[in-house]
Amino acid sequence: MCCVGDIITDVLAALLAPLAPDSDTPAHIQVAGGGQAANTASWLAASGADVVLVGAVGDDQAGRERVAELTEAGVRVAAQVCHGSATGAIVVLSTLHGRSMITDRGANLLLTPESVDVGLSDAGRLHLSAYTLLDPGSRRAGRHALEQAMARGIPVSVDAASAHPLEQVGAELFFSWVRGTQVLLANSDEALVLAGGGTPEEQARRLADAVGGSAVVKLGAGGAVWALPDGELLTAPATAVPALDTTGAGDAFAAGLIGALAAGASPDKALSAATALGSQAVTTLGARPPVPVHSEVGR
Repeated sequence: MCCVGDIITDVLAALLAPLAPDSDTPAHIQVAGGGQAANTASWLAASGADVVLVGAVGDDQAGRERVAELTEAGVRVAAQVCHGSATGAIVVLSTLHGRSMITDRGANLLLTPESVDVGLSDAGRLHLSAYTLLDPGSRRAGRHALEQAMARGIPVSVDAASAHPLEQVGAELFFSWVRGTQVLLANSDEALVLAGGGTPEEQARRLADAVGGSAVVKLGAGGAVWALPDGELLTAPATAVPALDTTGAGDAFAAGLIGALAAGASPDKALSAATALGSQAVTTLGARPPVPVHSEVGR
């Protein structure tokens, strides 16, 4: 399996009280690896799947640390090292009700189609983080990944990434890039941008029609809705857990879903695996999995 997208340093502040502007707010703070595709690859690897990650880092200490920790976690990293550019970084302000992210994508903007080809050379499935599509700097690499995978008949999943960049690009153009995707994943904010208002079930069906495949609308603690290509709707509740930090929960959800599908699971079992792994992610601080991860993915 091949994941394509950002490798990032997360500076995470999980707030313990409402943000006090111009003053002090208590928080749990950590500096660790992040990036949507890197997080999903980490959850896949920790769950037993064989996964290669294609991304770009700077020729700097942060880049070396990000690649080393991913490798130690069991991810095969095909990292494009960009001289003269810094490894990307994000400041994440996280509460149990949501997250705000201040982003410097850095070297991720320089990802090339040639680097994508290395990771796709022996892949049986592609998972693309739409951040790669939504920024003009990395768009050519993202579109190349989709075109090559679809030309080879490789199943493709795309995570819609983030509502604000989607608004800037527009739904019509975004759909023109991802049409033919087997599974499109979107949270409720992203679904609103791409599919308009309505129930999650209505949004999932509109998204599935737009890509010509299937679409999942992630609802956080409310679970998820999956519209299959034949119009069938599947729903799954989220597991009730003591939540600490929501960072990376959607990335873990994606890993649970596509990992289970790659292992031959039925759609209903894959959706259950996704919600279970997403729920597990909110019990820990940060976007990456603890070791070991309790999951049936890849087994």
